[in-house]
Amino acid sequence: MITSWKNQVLAAFSAVLIGLLAGEVVAAPISSNTALAISQDEWLVREQVIVVRASDDPSGLGREFTATTSVSVAGYGLSPKLALFGILPLAHKELKTPAGKREASGLGDIRLFARYTLFQNDGAGQTFRIAPFAGVELPTGKHNDRDTLGLLPAPLQLGSNSWDPFAGVVMTYATTGWQVDTSVSYQNNRKGGGVERGDVFKADASVQVRLWPGELTASTNSFLFGVLEVNLVHEEKTRLNGITNQNSGGTTLFIAPGLQYAAKSWIAEALVQIPVVQNLGGTRLQKDYIARASVRFNF
Repeated sequence: MITSWKNQVLAAFSAVLIGLLAGEVVAAPISSNTALAISQDEWLVREQVIVVRASDDPSGLGREFTATTSVSVAGYGLSPKLALFGILPLAHKELKTPAGKREASGLGDIRLFARYTLFQNDGAGQTFRIAPFAGVELPTGKHNDRDTLGLLPAPLQLGSNSWDPFAGVVMTYATTGWQVDTSVSYQNNRKGGGVERGDVFKADASVQVRLWPGELTASTNSFLFGVLEVNLVHEEKTRLNGITNQNSGGTTLFIAPGLQYAAKSWIAEALVQIPVVQNLGGTRLQKDYIARASVRFNF
């Protein structure tokens, strides 16, 4: 009798879990993508604030860089397997140098992409998904902004002045107690206005472990997850009018702890990416951290 009751609870919760997973509200990576689908005709809206701080200056000049970006994301389930996304960034960037502070604010480059669930295997209290994605970064941000000192340096420019395609694949395995997401992506940065930013390769892994509640019941509808992510970013060197900029490109590895509270139709989350390896080109500023906080809704 007890065993039968437990099986009924597990079956009921498994059905709820699969329904929630379809709406991406149980758990998800904070700094990368997931393979969990958006239900057909449903919307996912996410607002994230990202703060980047870089002050480790190999040149010895004492330069400091800070960027605060508000990222608005909208996703729509076109079918049970196909979802469309748009990402709109609004940024404020500052660079402190011996010559003074230089800054820029405004709209960055908008990203549009589609994600398709290629493989799906659902079981009792668990699911495994594989989803490729592809899209393009549009040249919507300013790329030749100036101040009283002249043309702003590349890190302060809000846009690239080029149409940059990208693609990748993400895999997700989720259970009632934990979830793992892994993804790889590649962005081909094209030439715009004589500047060709280096292509970017990314590899991400995220583990989300349920911290609360300790025991599940049929009425459980919210969760607190501990999150640990690993992010690898490799950037090729930038070329200006055919000449390679040696103070560009490089490889960075981040370790990122975070917390995530997931309710039935919304998620609140925060994470800090801490660089543990930075092999950057020339005198490029090294990052101190990247902090992210966001809230997302499904409706």
